[in-house]
This record gives sequence, C-alpha cells and structure tokens, in this order.
Amino acid sequence: MAAVEVKKILGLVPELLEVSHPRIWTSYDKEADVLYINFKKPSHADDSELTDDDIIIRYEKGEIIGITVLNASKRVTK
Repeated sequence: MAAVEVKKILGLVPELLEVSHPRIWTSYDKEADVLYINFKKPSHADDSELTDDDIIIRYEKGEIIGITVLNASKRVTK
C-alpha cells in the first residue's frame, strides 16, 4: 500500500515543479469535501474571488496566497 501512495505522489512531481511558489501546504476536510492549498504561512487573505467552477482564489496585497477547492472529491478522474 505504501508503494501505491508513493507512486501517486511521484506522479504529482512534474506538475508541482511548474508551480511558481516555492512552498505549498495542503489540507483536506473530508466532511466538507474541501481541499485547501496555501502558498504562504500564515496566510491572511485580504481579498478573494469565487470562480465559475467553485474554486476560491485567495489574495493578499494582490498576490495569490491560496486556493480553496470546493467539492474536491468530485474532481477526481479515474
């Protein structure tokens, strides 16, 4: 089972290397089905935008500091 997890994570590496932020923190709230992705800790957003596909982009002083993905489990492709 651990090998499967490692393989899944390694599959993310090429995509993560293309993100312009040097640090990324994530957490998933299973009950709310929300994935939080932060590029800054602590993050104190002073503005946010809800996109048409239920993603909240959070800003601090005009810079993206995080993304909140609503209904995250429904976005998984099999």
